[in-house]
Order: sequence, then C-alpha cells, then structure tokens
Amino acid sequence: ICSAVDKLDKLPWEEVRKEMIQKGIAGECADLIGGYVENSGGKEIVQKLLSDEILCSNEMAVAGLKDMEKLFEYCEAMSVPPEHISFDVSLARGLDYYTGVIYEAVLVGKEVGSVAGGGRYDGLVGMFKKKNTQIPCVGISIGIERLFAIVAKNQEKEMRTTETEVFVCSVAPGKQDRKPMLLERLKIQSMLWEAGIKCDTIQRINPKILSQFQQCEAEKIPFAVVIGPDEVQNGQVKIRNIESQEETLCEREEAVGILKTMLGRLPV
Repeated sequence: ICSAVDKLDKLPWEEVRKEMIQKGIAGECADLIGGYVENSGGKEIVQKLLSDEILCSNEMAVAGLKDMEKLFEYCEAMSVPPEHISFDVSLARGLDYYTGVIYEAVLVGKEVGSVAGGGRYDGLVGMFKKKNTQIPCVGISIGIERLFAIVAKNQEKEMRTTETEVFVCSVAPGKQDRKPMLLERLKIQSMLWEAGIKCDTIQRINPKILSQFQQCEAEKIPFAVVIGPDEVQNGQVKIRNIESQEETLCEREEAVGILKTMLGRLPV
C-alpha cells in the first residue's frame, strides 16, 4: 500500500486509489487513507493530525507525529526558514528498515524529482551484532547523476568561456582604405585596457560586422564598442548591449565611464 501512496507525486489520486483497491484495500479504507495523505505543509499539519481521534488511537501514529513535532522544534531553534521544510504525509517508503522520520530533498523550480533522501533506521545496524542491539542511525543518499545533470544544464545556459567584457567592433568602410579601422579598434582596445576593462577585438583588417556580433553572442560577451567611418571622424563610438541589441552613441572619451556603469549593473 505504501508503494502505491508514494506515487502520489507522479499520479493522480484516482489512479493511486485504484491500485490500492487492486491490492486488497476496501474502497472506504482507501478513501480514509486518502484524507490523510493529501496533507502537506508546516507544523500546523502536525497539530491538525494530533487532534484527529481516529488517527491518534494508533500508538505508532502518535509516536511518528511526536517525532515530527520535535523535528519542527529543532528546525525552528536552528533558524531553518519555515518554507524550506514541509511535512508531506504522502511520503512513504522503507517500512522494513526505517524506524522514524524519512525525508527527501528537492530543488525548488527544478522538475527532476528528489535529489537526496534518507531517514532514521535504528534497527538496521544492530542486525549485525549478536544481541541485535538498537543503534540510533540516520542516513542519507544523494542523487549524484541528477545533480550533475542540473549543473550541466546550468552551465550550458550561464557559463562563459571567456572573461572578456567588451568586444571592439568596426563597420567596414566600403572601398576606402580599410587599415585605419583596425588601427582605430586597437586604439580603443588600448584605452579600455588602461581603464581596467577586459576587452578584445578581432585580429583582421576587414571583418564583417555580423560575424563580430556573432562572436560576442557565442562567447557571451555582454557589450560591444562599435565604430564606423562616421564615428571615427566625429570622435564617437556606439556602445551595444549584445543581449538587448540597444545602442548608445557617445563621445569616445565618455565610453569608459559609461561601460563601467553598464558592467556594474550586470548580475554577479
């Protein structure tokens, strides 16, 4: 029956009830169990169940609820945030070796199931002693594969392959002499380096602007400084937010201050 109840996080109650009846439980008994296992929440659930006369006629049920009451007291004493612990009556497994509270750890917002689980098993270790001594034990197992999968997914989204913060780009000046654009990019790169800004530029005389933006996107470089013939002539630059594609036109000497402000707003 416990194996059926433990499926409530994956199956609707109707399916679980059907399985319980197939295993020999009467429908009214299944409904009574269903009324209990639908409870989930904080220490108020413990008090609610302790006031249930039918449930409290069972000594083992009372002992389990007292254990939960004590657990909540300890968590409160250790300043564990209430939202980080939940009493789920539908959590049921291992009755052949667990002797007290069982628990699971889940990552909020990650639909991967539990990433750790365990409980109290006072009688398990004692089985290996001659007198079958009761030895208090609490254990936990960690789902390494699930955790690695989550880490890999997060790195795929967020991990950057470079520390470069700004990429200096230029728009090709058509049939004019193209070497000055490379020289201007190098001048701006040097200016940003001196200001402590981690920047880079493509080491080609006439790169396509699209390929430069694509490199920024691929390497997750947040900002680009863009120049063309007009910007060079007017002593200006465009600062481009790679993600939003918004551009800000400013004087070249103002670029360092603006970039430092923009970089300071990025999430750590």
